[in-house]
Amino acid sequence: MNFFLNIFKFLPPEYAHSISLNSLNFLYKLKLLSLFQIKKDDEVEFNLCGMNFKNKLGTAAGLDKNGDYIDALGELGFGFLEVGTVTPSPQSGNSKPRVFRNYEDNAIINRLGFNNKGIDYLLKNLKKRKYKGIVGVNIGANKTSKDDQRINDYLLCFEKIHEYADYITINISSPNTPDLRDLHNKENLKNLISSVENKSIEINFQKPIFLKISPDESDESIKMIIELVENSSFSGLVATNTTVNKDSITNEKLRNEEGGLSGQPLMEKSTNKISFIRSNTDMPIIGVGGVMSKNDFHTKIEAGANLVQIYTGFIIKGPKLINQIIRD
Repeated sequence: MNFFLNIFKFLPPEYAHSISLNSLNFLYKLKLLSLFQIKKDDEVEFNLCGMNFKNKLGTAAGLDKNGDYIDALGELGFGFLEVGTVTPSPQSGNSKPRVFRNYEDNAIINRLGFNNKGIDYLLKNLKKRKYKGIVGVNIGANKTSKDDQRINDYLLCFEKIHEYADYITINISSPNTPDLRDLHNKENLKNLISSVENKSIEINFQKPIFLKISPDESDESIKMIIELVENSSFSGLVATNTTVNKDSITNEKLRNEEGGLSGQPLMEKSTNKISFIRSNTDMPIIGVGGVMSKNDFHTKIEAGANLVQIYTGFIIKGPKLINQIIRD
């Protein structure tokens, strides 16, 4: 596996991502994923928000945007998967190049811009999945949508996907869709939460709803978000998305690239946000950002995360990272 990871380093990032996941899918169809699958004889399920998990490790949104690899990723031993971010209409995202790998810092910068095949395509994949574990769906708004139409994008995705998602994450925190982070503002967020609540009542949706937030918000903003979520039917927070602050990376050229930074340089910042959230509330938290090792995983849990997701760590380290985290 290390041999293939080294080869992928020489390929363009998006191409390497596609090749690696398609290779994973190929091995799954050949029933060869047992070479990497992690099984624990003493595995004990636990419950969060009415959902049963076999372990606390999951995939973050962005890894499998369109749900093409649900069964293959599920076979690797993850306790849950989060697919998306998906938008109502297909969109190609921002112009290339838009993904930049920084192996010396174990980091990735991306400005993909919610590139995905649309909610209807994802829905087809969810309907035919064989994986029996928890699958959450991360939903967003199309780039061209503004104001009320942006809210309607979330509601459209919510309604279409609600029967086939074990939980839904409302993504307001990508830095790569213009003005999307404005939804962190109090009045905008109140409108979004209220609209989603009304839709959930209308369609009788009773599964968990999470809000994915930015690591770049102030403590005052985070407190406001916590208060709004606590006074709503939302279940908790996903903390956090990528950061626009790149001061922590060593490559000076990459510091000037637009987009969100993920990977090891995000670990401390995102974990500090988790700690701050936990010090102000007991709501469920899905922790994500910079997990590159088993120690990082446990640091997130100790900071207050109930569940932990990985993305960049999985891209850079490969399936062995799952093994290191899950096994005793």
